[in-house]
Amino acid sequence: MDLDVFVSAHRAEWDRLDALLRRQRRLTGPEVDELVALYQRTATHLSLIQSSAPDPQLTGRLSQLVARARSAVTGARRASWRDATRFLTQGFPAAVYRSRHWWVPTALLSTALAVLLGWWIGTHPEVQATIATPSDLRELTRPGGEYETYYSSHPAAAFAAQVWTNNAQAAAMCLVLGVFLGLPVLWILFQNMLNLGIGLGLMSSAGRLDTFLGLVLPHGLLELTAVFVAAGTGLRLGWTVIDPGPRTRRTALAEEGRAAVGMAIGLALVLFVSGAIEGFVTPSGLPTWARVTIGVTAELAFLTYVYVLGGRAARTGETGDVEAAERSATVPTAA
Repeated sequence: MDLDVFVSAHRAEWDRLDALLRRQRRLTGPEVDELVALYQRTATHLSLIQSSAPDPQLTGRLSQLVARARSAVTGARRASWRDATRFLTQGFPAAVYRSRHWWVPTALLSTALAVLLGWWIGTHPEVQATIATPSDLRELTRPGGEYETYYSSHPAAAFAAQVWTNNAQAAAMCLVLGVFLGLPVLWILFQNMLNLGIGLGLMSSAGRLDTFLGLVLPHGLLELTAVFVAAGTGLRLGWTVIDPGPRTRRTALAEEGRAAVGMAIGLALVLFVSGAIEGFVTPSGLPTWARVTIGVTAELAFLTYVYVLGGRAARTGETGDVEAAERSATVPTAA
């Protein structure tokens, strides 16, 4: 396509659309019809330019023009409680459910890796010696040591907020960085499992594995599940770059990327719950069985939420993407 010829042929239409948009509140009926027709044509022109002869300056101008026209034609839309309810009962659980073939294996393999690392560290004193000095290890693992006091070393509310912020950032990084073929996600996941494995190994070597699990399980079940969901979704996004399936790569990334952003918001809420448990339940004076029961209950509630609500929504066609009216037109209709 000769871009100069194309621009010369359609510039008058674009200028006319711009003029109509500037006085859209004073348009007559025929002018409104003309605005809609020009909007459709300009959207088609933008699609042709992007696919055949992309020019940054022209693409930017037409993108802005199409966005203004779309706003004028469809009207501005504000988020409402209906949107929030739909997101929490359909969009988010459906997106997590659809990603289950990625995050469930991620969870199983990661847990196995953490256990393997814990066994290796716990049964090899020479490995422990590379982590810290014997006196530091004793301070870490003794009754009332740093592993136990960690959860009560700060005020509960401040500690919960700090934990939530850190975990939400890690989950968001897994989702966002997945587009880089998933490699950063694997590194983030390995770092998390290494930290867990070190705790398992050191506390088991000191004969205090039960204490360690009693401290980790109340909040760790839900927290790690959220991390696994984020990591699995990030890996899925990375695979979409490699194999977009029947969709174009651009369309596939747009759809999966929008769903991933929604999942980041939903997982932040999940991690808020796990952070509250870690800040208020884990260091509390409740017996171990009661604290673990709270953690197991929260985990089962989340899985039920995903597999019941999410499965039902996914079977009706929900993908976690924004509503169709809010998406950019991938194949605009010509006038």
